[in-house]
Amino acid sequence: MFSRQRSGRHAKADAPRRGAERRPPAEADDLPPEAAAQSPVDIGPYDQAEAPAGVARLDLGALLVPAIDGVDLRVQADAEGIIQQVVLVHGDSALQLGVFAAPRGEGIWDEVRAEIRKSLFDDGVAAEEEPGVYGTELRARVRTPEGLTDLRFVGVDGPRWMVRGVYQGPAAIDPDTAEPLVECLHGLVVARGPEAKPVREPLLLRLPREMADAAAAQAADGAEPSLTATAPSGDLKRKPSPRPRRA
Repeated sequence: MFSRQRSGRHAKADAPRRGAERRPPAEADDLPPEAAAQSPVDIGPYDQAEAPAGVARLDLGALLVPAIDGVDLRVQADAEGIIQQVVLVHGDSALQLGVFAAPRGEGIWDEVRAEIRKSLFDDGVAAEEEPGVYGTELRARVRTPEGLTDLRFVGVDGPRWMVRGVYQGPAAIDPDTAEPLVECLHGLVVARGPEAKPVREPLLLRLPREMADAAAAQAADGAEPSLTATAPSGDLKRKPSPRPRRA
């Protein structure tokens, strides 16, 4: 679900990628105006070895999420602090994040995207492919208990990892309605680690110590651990995470 290479941050769209043979992002002329306007040389997600320094991030293990004003980071975790779901929320929009192991020599977003599209189709949901900042995206509208919800699936292939982002709500239609969420994705860092992992296996996400302690306390009280942080050192609040949706 992702694709590109880096030089410090990201290499130019027509530059060869390092670490794997990756599908180049769509050419600017092929992008919708809003995507072309924000198709910069230098955006993430970054591999940890090439991430810019001096940025405040919340360390979730395999993902380091930048602290952006106006964005709540909501996680669902077990009593051991292992995270099952990461969702960034800004207003009426959300961005669900996942990170997975990938082969050394090739990206997997193309095949993953095809499987997501087929799964949606099997459920009676039409999904359309459209060009985006990182290459081909998938857009759909699904019915939820709250009503119809727009989804936009974004994939980024990195060196031995893939990040999948699912925008929900207004940001799935118009990224300008939730620029802080876009900024979070552009500043995301992946800490893949050197160990071998099966392709597509989710990379381990863990709560920071203070959040893990809060999750354990919630579990002891009989509540499902669900926490919100507004910054790496932000106050933790008991707040239900958005209901999981198809990714």
